[in-house]
Amino acid sequence: MTAGQGGSLMWMPMHPPELGRLLAWHPQPLPVIPLLCLLAWLLYSVGAARLRRLGHAWPVGRWLSFTVGLLTVVAVTATAVNGYAMRLFSVHMVQHMVLSMLSPLLLLMGAPVTLCLRALPAQGAGAQVRRGVVRCLHSRVLSVAARPVVTLPLFIGSLYGLYFTPVFDAAMRTWWGHDLMLGHFLAVGLLLFWPIMAIDPSPRATTPVLRMLELFVAMPFHAFFGVIVMTSTTLLVRTFATSPARWGTAPVTDQQLGGGIAWAFSEIPTLLVVAALFVQWSRASDREARRADRAADRDDAVLTAYNAWLAQLARDHTTRTPGGGTPP
Repeated sequence: MTAGQGGSLMWMPMHPPELGRLLAWHPQPLPVIPLLCLLAWLLYSVGAARLRRLGHAWPVGRWLSFTVGLLTVVAVTATAVNGYAMRLFSVHMVQHMVLSMLSPLLLLMGAPVTLCLRALPAQGAGAQVRRGVVRCLHSRVLSVAARPVVTLPLFIGSLYGLYFTPVFDAAMRTWWGHDLMLGHFLAVGLLLFWPIMAIDPSPRATTPVLRMLELFVAMPFHAFFGVIVMTSTTLLVRTFATSPARWGTAPVTDQQLGGGIAWAFSEIPTLLVVAALFVQWSRASDREARRADRAADRDDAVLTAYNAWLAQLARDHTTRTPGGGTPP
């Protein structure tokens, strides 16, 4: 631990980064984000277990996706990555990209809102919580916040408005300012990709084509940001201007590496969202095919009964016995 700015103790690395050192357990003075992740995992697991007790299956893949998503958050906030991110721009950029582009997608593929609505009881205090969640989903505030005119500027502003202004250096002066920035990255990523993934109920319904359009509007801005940082020969922020000389990494070179990391990460959401949309379209096609098969079976049954009735009429006419009736 070293005394950080603002008088708070914060662990800071003294040796060059290596994989083993980066992944070592080093929570900061108040590990708020890791503790929230633990709480979210416990609530999710309890909800999935309750559904199973009620005889309703909850896909293991969704639980696994949500768990891995939380682990990615913990991996960059409760390990030495968090300390190295205070010393090296490239490590900070890994932290930013994971929290804003990888973790949100994995968490959303776990469908936590759907699980919440299905697992909460229909009576008692649980019913009140469920009604509160439903009211929140249909609230005017969330409906506006989930619109592209809000989510896209927030996502893009988290890049250009952060690193090209003094905001970044101000947030990095204290550990709690750093944590607030990390929470912002995760929240903005969740808000952007929630309606795009469309796995959970959201306050804004949209078509697959429009969802892909939103994604393709955001990603070029992200990739262009990476190119700007990757090709810049001057420091964008002052926080990393004095990286340890004995580590053998020049600040500008490290910044260019961070730009390359940001540029490379722009492909991840595109691949995951396209894969999710393909699965959704495939399942919708299967449901439509099964619906058509059931309709055809019903039509065949009606036709068979009608033909049997006609045959009975013919037999009654041949034998001159009373027949008739009404078609079934």
